[in-house]
Amino acid sequence: MSETTHDGAVAVSGPPSADDGLSPAELARKYELSVSGARVGLGEYIRQMWGRRHFIVAFSSAKLTAQYSQAKLGQVWQVATPLLNAAVYFFIFGMLLKSSRGMANDMYIPFLVTGVFVFTFTQASAMAGVRAISGNLGLVRALHFPRASLPISFALQQLQQLLFSMIVLVIVLLGFGHFPSFAWLLIVPTLALQFVFNTGLSLIMARLGAKTPDLAQLLPFILRTWMYASGVMFPLARTLEHAGASKWISDAMLGNPAAVYMDLMRYALIDDYTGANLPPHVWALAVGWAVLFGAGGFVYFWKAEEQYGRG
Repeated sequence: MSETTHDGAVAVSGPPSADDGLSPAELARKYELSVSGARVGLGEYIRQMWGRRHFIVAFSSAKLTAQYSQAKLGQVWQVATPLLNAAVYFFIFGMLLKSSRGMANDMYIPFLVTGVFVFTFTQASAMAGVRAISGNLGLVRALHFPRASLPISFALQQLQQLLFSMIVLVIVLLGFGHFPSFAWLLIVPTLALQFVFNTGLSLIMARLGAKTPDLAQLLPFILRTWMYASGVMFPLARTLEHAGASKWISDAMLGNPAAVYMDLMRYALIDDYTGANLPPHVWALAVGWAVLFGAGGFVYFWKAEEQYGRG
């Protein structure tokens, strides 16, 4: 096939290609091409996550070690920060506002410290999750790995930090006359369920934060409101009863996941913190929140796997 150019020369072109007129999708099917970073099936994704388990553990430990590497007190701040928060809350809510609702200090102080430590676990997991993708774009764009590894490793980092804090919590409990009992064994299932819940929450926040980075600026205000609504600094059931709150409001606030996990931990650790302080079906609520957020958050994050790091 030939044609004459403007200067009289004859240009010869090749025969038409067999690919002419094919759409990109048809070309991809013809040559068996696949999308770079395409989302795999959920089962395969879980298998890939299991294959990266050593990376997840190592990454969370490295982040925990590096967190206070520039501070002179180093890892001491892992327990000093929530302990100082508890001291501030005790001064304001315990001494000035008298929010203990008749609890003696030997019960109120362990009650307060337990609440602060447990809620900080959830709060820090959410804050770390919202920046898990947006704060690690270099890693996300450079390497191919299941992106859920990042928010899960950050939730694991916060669990490790809480375990350090539990040492201080035990000292506080012993100092106020609350000695180990069989009820302390409930710490293990309570922390396990809260960790699953926190991991799901971290995954949800990671997807939302990847799409809307400004959420990281708004989230502290949401978490602070959640903290005040969960009874960290005061016995929630007594306060709601004193305020004359309607039953559905009381049930909703007592059944929120932060309040549930705090109540279970307090019930396990503090003497005389009886079942009367716990909402009905508290273990069912704890398991339900863990399953709902753990499984739901994982699937919600996985569905946007192809979008992370793009743009």
